[in-house]
Amino acid sequence: MSLFNKFNRILAFTLFLFCIFNSSSGTGRKSGPEFRVIAFYTGKNDAAHVSFVHEANRWFSVEAQKQNFQYDSTNNWDNMNDDFLSHYQVVIFLDTRPDSVHQREAFRRFMENGGAWMGFHFSAFSLTPSAYPQNWDWYHKQFLGAGQYSGNTWAPTTAVLRTEDRNHPSTSHLPAIFTASPNEWYKWEFDIRDNPDIKILLSIDPSSFPLGTGPKPHEIWNSGYYPVVWSNTKYKMIYINMGHNIIDYDNKTMKELSQTFNNKIQNKLIVDALLWLGKRK
Repeated sequence: MSLFNKFNRILAFTLFLFCIFNSSSGTGRKSGPEFRVIAFYTGKNDAAHVSFVHEANRWFSVEAQKQNFQYDSTNNWDNMNDDFLSHYQVVIFLDTRPDSVHQREAFRRFMENGGAWMGFHFSAFSLTPSAYPQNWDWYHKQFLGAGQYSGNTWAPTTAVLRTEDRNHPSTSHLPAIFTASPNEWYKWEFDIRDNPDIKILLSIDPSSFPLGTGPKPHEIWNSGYYPVVWSNTKYKMIYINMGHNIIDYDNKTMKELSQTFNNKIQNKLIVDALLWLGKRK
């Protein structure tokens, strides 16, 4: 064998050992996702919520690549069962909530056994009578703590939000106040300030008032205290009231006139919240 061929063989073997060393020493990218997320959605009603669902699925898929987590989504609520959920660490409700007893019991077991949850906007809605009645006390009264929906602003608009707790992992990088993306803002049956298990993270800053344009007077808020992001300290969870894009209903074009995930500060809240939820104990 020539000296040149011997040199090439030695060089190739050296490169092989270098690759093996770097792979085993952990200097390369991790082989798998740090945690797995499953987002449930219905995506039927109404157009503003459907717009948000589609936007959220696109945005979370991109963030999953950046942050090294796995993001899956499904509109089959029958997947809300013990076996399916065992493959995930975080569950997201993008619009609605589970309706069957079996689905609800599986979700409760998931949360009480250390699972994590993020819910947006309509996922907390309940109103009796309506298509989404308040018929799940554990979820609406204990888990979320807010009870039934009791009103909203209209039309969807931006709001100045105040960071109530800057020590929480989801809000530690937020400014004291910032402007949120346009949204339909909800208010609730219960004052969650009275609930010792609830940690309010963001609320509407008084500088937002009057909030909403009507035309109905009760759709315009002129004063009051309105929490919009909170967590229940008995669970690893966060509720985010954002999740309603502006749709051109007035001119009946049904065009999307706003987006939720075009706001860097608001996006930081969601990313940090998700990383906190997915962090292994």
